[in-house]
Amino acid sequence: MSVTSREVHLVARPVGEPKPGDFALVESSVADPGPGQVLVRNDWMSVDPYMRGRMNDTESYVSPFRLGEVMEGGAVGTVAASGSDAVPVGATVLHMGGWREYALLDADAVRVVDADQAPAEAYLGVLGMVGLTAYAGLTRIAPVKEGDVVFVSGAAGAVGSLAGQIARQLGASRVIGSAGGPEKGRRLLEEFGYDAAIDYREGDLEGQLAEAAPDGIDVYFDNVGGDHLRAAIGAMRTHGRIALCGAISMYNATEPVPGPDNLFLAVGKRLTLRGFIVGDHFDLFGEYAQRAATWLAEGSLRAEQTVVGGIDHAVDAFLDMMRGANTGKMLVRLGS
Repeated sequence: MSVTSREVHLVARPVGEPKPGDFALVESSVADPGPGQVLVRNDWMSVDPYMRGRMNDTESYVSPFRLGEVMEGGAVGTVAASGSDAVPVGATVLHMGGWREYALLDADAVRVVDADQAPAEAYLGVLGMVGLTAYAGLTRIAPVKEGDVVFVSGAAGAVGSLAGQIARQLGASRVIGSAGGPEKGRRLLEEFGYDAAIDYREGDLEGQLAEAAPDGIDVYFDNVGGDHLRAAIGAMRTHGRIALCGAISMYNATEPVPGPDNLFLAVGKRLTLRGFIVGDHFDLFGEYAQRAATWLAEGSLRAEQTVVGGIDHAVDAFLDMMRGANTGKMLVRLGS
């Protein structure tokens, strides 16, 4: 006995900023699980900046979405039917079968999570790859040392809002964040523990950063690229470290985007600029989960979410996230 499910397909490769017409909401029939399979009713799904790259038909560290087929992404759901003794009916599972209401998956493609320890949706954010991204970037890629001054771009987003707080836990003496608009700046200071907030919409990033960190910065966690990376390179102290996590300012570009024109400063300052993909650092998950659980319990780590309801608004959530409308992790709630 199959179930009816709605799912989102990519029907056109976006040129520049994606538009609603590049997607379609499709109704499909999902079969019962066979041996070694599970049927999951998705309760929450994630929309993330990296998905924009998968909409292009280009080679990258992850394969592109196929036209006319359901997209993929992180999701948490409840097992509705099971052909696996290891994943029983009623279990809460984390998997990559998002952008749909029901997913038929191999049992070894899901991970059972404890929804009593933390809300299920937390495994798509602070206790999932989002939190691990911030942690890996600040412990392994551009390690924060006691007393460091740390700058985070995209600081009100999913990764950025955690990165600033984690930097503080790792010993940073001053944490500076960049975000768009006064309201996000207020939240950086009042809710996420930043010492200074830069409003990139006001321009003069170099001047704002110099005012916030007159003696320079030691670590830069880059979610934006472009002018933010240029400003950070100019402000770095000798032997500074830069974690290149993302470059959302360039994702919708239709022409080649020039890199920072001050990269030569990296030589004299002996800087380290290192790109990374979170999937290369899953060995840190256990360590991070233990530390994050402690920080959450003591209230020194706050996880913020922006929630949109319904699969029919999943595309809206993605487009809004790409425009910076979210604070913290952008999620789509699919369950009742």
